[in-house]
Amino acid sequence: MENTQAVSLKQMPLVKTGGYIGGIWHQSGATFRVTDPATGDEIAEVSAMEANAATDAVRIAQDAFGPWAALLPQDRALVLKKWHAKIIENREELAWIMVAEQGKPISEARGEIDYAASFVEFYAEEAKRTNVEGITSHLVNAEVELWREPIGVVALITPWNFPSAMLTRKAAAALAAGCTIVAHPSAETPLSALALAQLADDAGVPAGVFNVLPGDAKTIVTPWCDDTRVRALSFTGSTEVGRLLYRQCANTVKRLVLELGGHAPFIVFEDADLDRAVSEAINAKFATSGQDCLGANRMFIARAIYDEFCERFTQAARQLTVGAGKDDPDIGPLMHDRLVQKQAEQVADAVSKGARLTLGGKVHSAGPLFFEPTVLVDVPSTAEIMRDETFGPVAALTPFDTEDEVIARANNTEYGLVAYVHTQDPKRIYRMSTSLEFGMVAINRTSVTGPPIPFGGVKQSGLGREGARHGLEEFTELKYVCRDWS
Repeated sequence: MENTQAVSLKQMPLVKTGGYIGGIWHQSGATFRVTDPATGDEIAEVSAMEANAATDAVRIAQDAFGPWAALLPQDRALVLKKWHAKIIENREELAWIMVAEQGKPISEARGEIDYAASFVEFYAEEAKRTNVEGITSHLVNAEVELWREPIGVVALITPWNFPSAMLTRKAAAALAAGCTIVAHPSAETPLSALALAQLADDAGVPAGVFNVLPGDAKTIVTPWCDDTRVRALSFTGSTEVGRLLYRQCANTVKRLVLELGGHAPFIVFEDADLDRAVSEAINAKFATSGQDCLGANRMFIARAIYDEFCERFTQAARQLTVGAGKDDPDIGPLMHDRLVQKQAEQVADAVSKGARLTLGGKVHSAGPLFFEPTVLVDVPSTAEIMRDETFGPVAALTPFDTEDEVIARANNTEYGLVAYVHTQDPKRIYRMSTSLEFGMVAINRTSVTGPPIPFGGVKQSGLGREGARHGLEEFTELKYVCRDWS
């Protein structure tokens, strides 16, 4: 389906506009519009599920939990493998759905579908590895074991910037553990999640095990926070909303997995491979049009190479193309006008405080939700962009003089998701890796994520981990069993 862009979404069998509950597609009286951020055109009208549907979904998931958890791990793994195969089989259609509702360039969308599928494949294998752990007993005539049991019904709340991968990263881990799911996708990008629900159905995921409810977040998620049958909640999104969910889940003492905001430093020392550092900096800043919690927000460049780096980076950014996702540019539209306004405000603030604008700085001629690739140099620490996540195609560069100085400046944030470092000195690599207060540290590269790694941050970038065996364990309870043999 390489020419799917020529096909209307209405002709795509995976485009669903209802809620998926108990293996049945449900329509509601209220609806909401899904629009193409590149054009502003409506692409679908989707049912806005009500609070009673959210509660019904929990009841249905609770009823389905016992039989699903009782399956042999290899049987759950087989269902996940079939889901993985369905995603790969429908890769092209899933990618074009994402382009239409999210605006992502088609090559990035295809990459995300591959990324999303990789989590399903990984957890299909990991499902068979939640082994009982034996412990040397500290008691006479006693045998000690640790079991991992599925926690129960889990609620998943996913964002608009990675509408497929963030769902599969959570859902595949929960399903592999033996949990059942109620999921709420972002109202801006519900179609990707609903398509994945249809493919899960096609793959034989039993009715009630995987439920997806589009609509207003407050209407759907609030009942889940208050419901004692929902034993865990996993959310990817802003730190502000994460704090709110933390408070709302307190009364029911849920397990929380929160993947929140980032404010990544990108640090380049004078001994770095400059060509590689510039190339990786472009990737770290402008991938997903800058709408990525892993995006490089603050670029600290050693003073000895600062001028040359700034010049090369600006020239590389100038070559980036901007346009609708169907045309496969480097940078697509931003998701909504609030983000466009934020880019403009951060640029104006930085310039007013002494930064120099070497590229861009305004809305692009492609349309109201497009923003030019923008480079700010000599950005002072007092600028808003040095304190708050940008989430757009605006890069902020500033020089530093000493290692201790840049460590202190990089750590001076409430966020702690990822940090990027470029240097050839092995001792410095060790010092930076241990001193930076971030959950992930990338050395001389940008691409570091994937199913085998525990993704997550420290401080106010979140709680828990996603991916790896740790991501599955987030959806399990640890049970201690002590048997007497006297």
